[in-house]
Amino acid sequence: MVNELTYKIAKCCTPEEDNTIIGYFKEDGTITVHDSSCSAVPSLRTERLLDVSWDEIHKSKIPDTSHDIPAEVTELDETDYFILKHHQELGMDYSIVVAETLRIPLEEMQQRHRKLRELGGLKRVQERIIHYRKNIVKGKWIKHRNHTYYELTPEGSQWIDAFEKLSCSND
Repeated sequence: MVNELTYKIAKCCTPEEDNTIIGYFKEDGTITVHDSSCSAVPSLRTERLLDVSWDEIHKSKIPDTSHDIPAEVTELDETDYFILKHHQELGMDYSIVVAETLRIPLEEMQQRHRKLRELGGLKRVQERIIHYRKNIVKGKWIKHRNHTYYELTPEGSQWIDAFEKLSCSND
């Protein structure tokens, strides 16, 4: 038995019938349809990109995605979610450690940290004594090193919740 594929129109670019499109296969099994020229496409994992056509999309039901979601969530992809989740679970951290943990190239990690900070989901941590890698290294406090540490903001926490609700509603 073949399961019917579920397509979702990307909110970051909202492709229309006359646009060339590309699909992104998400962890939850849905395919998010982007305009081929969407600015989010270069940051997506290439091994998950698929050729899709409007004909196959019309043959399936496109779920209603009109949820009450913060607008910034539409600019995030799965990797951004994992970065935010990392900061939620482990607290303050810097790009090198997050890149190694999530197996993302350092340059891409720095760009993503910058994007998440500019959108308001992360903030830079001012120089101070910090609780080092909470939930991993118990009771270790260190002086802020010469790294730029990032911390999840309340907005970032809301985005995680919205992303998880959106993922659950697509099941």
